[in-house]
Amino acid sequence: MNYKIEINTQSSIKLIGNKTIYFDPYKILNKMSDADLIFITHNHYDHYDIMSLKNIINNNTKLIVPNNMVNQVIQDNIIDENKIITVLPNNIYNIDDIAIKTIPSYNVKTSYHQKNNNWVGYIITIDNISYYIAGDTDITEENKSVKANIIFIPIGGTYTMDIHDAYKLTKCINPDRVIPTHYGSIVGNISDGFKFKELVKDEYKCELYIK
Repeated sequence: MNYKIEINTQSSIKLIGNKTIYFDPYKILNKMSDADLIFITHNHYDHYDIMSLKNIINNNTKLIVPNNMVNQVIQDNIIDENKIITVLPNNIYNIDDIAIKTIPSYNVKTSYHQKNNNWVGYIITIDNISYYIAGDTDITEENKSVKANIIFIPIGGTYTMDIHDAYKLTKCINPDRVIPTHYGSIVGNISDGFKFKELVKDEYKCELYIK
């Protein structure tokens, strides 16, 4: 089935279908308690937001985090320890019959997100459709080799790539659809989404969920 896509703000992505899947939930103010799976790319406050997590977790939720976050998550006491799954970059996992590949997510031009933190982006494949959630990253040798049908890539600059680098990465991946994230809030203007869409419009289907 086709999964419905929602983006709350920043990189707070929600896929809704047979399962309800969140990535980096942020500023979710209402009690939803609907998450089957939650994927965290790294522990910065706009990606690992305890309030949002508490609003979407239920007794069956599984929380997937980079390996170096596990002690922090346990200390924060937001979910049963047995429901925490840890991941490392450049690995393949299968969780609830969903194929998952982890891609290193880091900065090349700055030190905000360092490679040795082992933070990740995710490629998940559901019903033969692959989704790449890049996390906070620049263009890297690893993500230039990604293949996915639908990609979510940051465009806000400062902490991640800007619209021009995001366009270059899109061309490397050559997806069916591209969805920009990580703008219009902490960094980047709402107008960046429209600029990015204009940049790619002749080559790729671009959908804007942050408006």
